[in-house]
Amino acid sequence: MQWTFTLAQLPETAQQFWEHFADKRVFTLNGPMGAGKTTLVKALCAAKGVEDATASPTFSIINEYAYQDFAGKSHRIYHLDLYRLRDEADAISAGVEDTLYQDGICFVEWPEVVAHLLPPNTVHLQLEVGPDQKRVLREIASSLK
Repeated sequence: MQWTFTLAQLPETAQQFWEHFADKRVFTLNGPMGAGKTTLVKALCAAKGVEDATASPTFSIINEYAYQDFAGKSHRIYHLDLYRLRDEADAISAGVEDTLYQDGICFVEWPEVVAHLLPPNTVHLQLEVGPDQKRVLREIASSLK
């Protein structure tokens, strides 16, 4: 699956994303710095109804957000930014492995450091800057461990 969008089209793209990935839980976000990974996660959180302020977890490593489904049941979204972690041991110490296996949605930026920790059925996504500053989001693989 692939989406090409402008910043103005991001809310609509976020809705389409959730329609396509309704049953998925863990997503890696690959792409260069400045591609818009955190902006994408903010839009995806907004589409789920997150009301908390969303921000980059660069220094906190893991941000957690809450939302409610149509039935009023509370759910969690975790946004992980692993850019500052050196290795898998750092990730485990920071609680990344525990977070990946929580009952919630996870978005993982800079996932290379935890490649062996990712759960089955992780969806790997690539976000790039395309022509005219549009963004291109595409699924590059799904893990089937």
